[in-house]
Amino acid sequence: MTNSYLPAEWHKQSLIQLTWPHKATDWAYMLDEVEACFLQIACEVLKRQSLLVVAPDASSVRKRIESCGGCVERLVTADMPTNDTWARDHAFITMLDEEGSPILMDFCFNGWGMKFAAHRDNQINGKLYTHTDILRGNYKNCRKFVLEGGSIESDGKGTLLTTEQCLTAPNRNEMTKEEIETYLKDVFHLKQVLWLRHGYLAGDDTDSHVDTLARLCPDDTIVYVQCTDEKDEHYEELKLMEEELKAFRTTEGKPYRLLPLPMADAVYDEEGERLPATYANFLIMNEAVLYPTYAQPENDEKARGVLAKAFPGREIVGIDCRALIKQHGSLHCVTMQYPEQVYSLK
Repeated sequence: MTNSYLPAEWHKQSLIQLTWPHKATDWAYMLDEVEACFLQIACEVLKRQSLLVVAPDASSVRKRIESCGGCVERLVTADMPTNDTWARDHAFITMLDEEGSPILMDFCFNGWGMKFAAHRDNQINGKLYTHTDILRGNYKNCRKFVLEGGSIESDGKGTLLTTEQCLTAPNRNEMTKEEIETYLKDVFHLKQVLWLRHGYLAGDDTDSHVDTLARLCPDDTIVYVQCTDEKDEHYEELKLMEEELKAFRTTEGKPYRLLPLPMADAVYDEEGERLPATYANFLIMNEAVLYPTYAQPENDEKARGVLAKAFPGREIVGIDCRALIKQHGSLHCVTMQYPEQVYSLK
């Protein structure tokens, strides 16, 4: 596996995973509202690709998806207990070997530094691999290292983008930044790790996951959240992040093409806490990009236009994610893609 690599999200995919909300999750108080969002995501995915739903009562979820017009012929389900719904962070991270065969990397998920219960979610990968025949590939046990999928971005060419605040946070790995970089380079066979020191979103529980701030895209492009309002609490940090992005270079020594996404207007919960609304939390699919919207027509449309530039030829589809940000995540956070050969329709 010395020539294996971590593919980019836009590598050809076989499956998208959702871990479904239920009454024993933190979504209980607004279950109907968030399930409507999940149903929209599921139906948009199923128009185009296969979908895996993990849930304690997957048969009832299947019925709800079918009743909403979802293409259940592309739907596969797995019954198992779960804590929450953030598949991006507890699902397998998949590498490919030189022949394109998948390697399912099972990292430890500890609830973003033991902030929240994760004991059931941390067992999903093992149960999927051991007790079902859904996912194909070689299993690799990486459970001594805590790593969430939302904390890393790969271009498929040996570059990883991440944030210092997250990967060096307490209660994840008792390692220095240098030790973590060495580990990442070794396990993912990387040429370089690009570390962002700056950038954050108010209301974010993840210690600044990179998928809320800046995303690697095809053709050495990075799309990122830009704040132009000097009175906004994010202005200074996101300006410093922008300068870091300008200084980054590809492995060929070239600057990245930078495309700024608008900063969403502030959204607050009932207690007056600002919620982490971000347009960077989009999902790349084979023929489409699903991106979060927040009932802000001007900003929503600006974000769509930026993503159309970053992904020419793909349909750009908005999903109202006002429900998701009430639990401090968004669209990318609740999904995980699997590259080709991991799954095929029976």
